[in-house]
Amino acid sequence: MKKTKTAILAVSLLLLSGALAYVLLSEDGEGLPEGFVQGNGRIEAEQVEVAPTAAGRVAQVMAAEGSLVVPGEVLVKMDTDELAAALDRAKAEVALALQRKAEAEAVVVQRQSEQRRAAHELERATVLLAGQTISETVFEERETTHLVAEAVLGAAKARVETTGSQIAAAEAEVRRIDTQIEDSSLFAAMPGRVLYRLAEPGEVVGAGEPILTLLSLENIYMEVFLPAREAGLMPIGAEARIVLDALPDYAIPANVTFVSPEAQFTPKQVETMDEREQLVFRVRVRIPQDLVLGRIEHVKTGLRGVAVIRLDAGKPWPEALERRIPPELFE
Repeated sequence: MKKTKTAILAVSLLLLSGALAYVLLSEDGEGLPEGFVQGNGRIEAEQVEVAPTAAGRVAQVMAAEGSLVVPGEVLVKMDTDELAAALDRAKAEVALALQRKAEAEAVVVQRQSEQRRAAHELERATVLLAGQTISETVFEERETTHLVAEAVLGAAKARVETTGSQIAAAEAEVRRIDTQIEDSSLFAAMPGRVLYRLAEPGEVVGAGEPILTLLSLENIYMEVFLPAREAGLMPIGAEARIVLDALPDYAIPANVTFVSPEAQFTPKQVETMDEREQLVFRVRVRIPQDLVLGRIEHVKTGLRGVAVIRLDAGKPWPEALERRIPPELFE
């Protein structure tokens, strides 16, 4: 008998909490205490497209639709055979340019020796001309030889600088192709779930053409639409509670992260005609990331519910909105 009474009491409390939640979260929200507002919405997440930076052939798609991914996980590999051949060619160009520079530097050494010899001969010719030992013609020949040697030396040094620029260009090409090869492996930038798989191995895709579409689980939120009077009183960061139709007896903590600066007509998913005729402001209520990551395997977008927002931080939350989802519910 004692067990029966306990069971009856438990059922009664559950029904009471459910009834209280229904009163507070009715469609018009009239059961809410002063200082609280609510709106209808559904769980949403940012969609992120995984796409290559350059056109190419898909080699591997390593994630299936519906699978969870973690940051840094390789999702797609593009074919790199052509890039590997281009990289080998670019590295060969670097080696060739280095060889040309070495040859040009050797020529500079040779031209410097010739220039020094021509300068020495010119000095001797100048002395001999002063002593009238050689003719003007011989002196002019020595002077011309010296000028030519200096010009040839300058050209050789310029050749060294040119080959240095060729080396820099070839090395830049190697880095560019290396970067393209690195970019051929597409990684997950955030925790998420694969929503769509849009290409298969062997298909050729263009630059920026998506191969996978991910739902980012870093930013899970619900958007509701509230009249200007209520939206105007709402501070960014205000506390909120999300109650899903699938879990009507529990409230999920959240915060207001966005209030639209412009009014708009309520979108079609709001079912009541009275609400649809009013101008409203879009409000985004975000679930903290630590709560999402703790139950990431159970996070689903599209679930409908209501978001209750506290306008007055001094007001206590109704008891029905303080019931958190117990961890064992998902075990």
